[in-house]
Amino acid sequence: MRYNERELLSLARQPAEKAAEIRMRVPKKGSVLKKRLVKLVVNFLFYFRTDEAEPIGALLLERCKITKEEENVFSISFIEEPERKYCFECATEEQCQEWVEALKRASYEFLRRSLIFYRNEIQKMTGKDPLEQYGISEEARFQLGAHRQ
Repeated sequence: MRYNERELLSLARQPAEKAAEIRMRVPKKGSVLKKRLVKLVVNFLFYFRTDEAEPIGALLLERCKITKEEENVFSISFIEEPERKYCFECATEEQCQEWVEALKRASYEFLRRSLIFYRNEIQKMTGKDPLEQYGISEEARFQLGAHRQ
């Protein structure tokens, strides 16, 4: 997927659903845990050096697996590239659990399932497809059982 760098920077400056300074290890050989400001905005996880305003990286939470590894450690890996694993160490187990839950709610798959669920509920209540007015009601990504390619 391609991104416009200016748009990503603009998104990184938006208010975060969750943000904290936690220790993070990127999937590079010899990488060690480093303190980073981690910021969740929509379905992107931005990470910053603690003394800089611009992110040094961003993870799109799509087709990824969020796993609680240890008491206060969780990881993010990607389905197509399981070796590309990012590890995060929180200060407490409670903070770790909060991050895991927030990241799972922010994933594309969760957002898609939620949209389909609420679409069906609205349709049951009103008899009308709420996506029809936008001309997108027949798109595969909005159908139950459709998988993204």
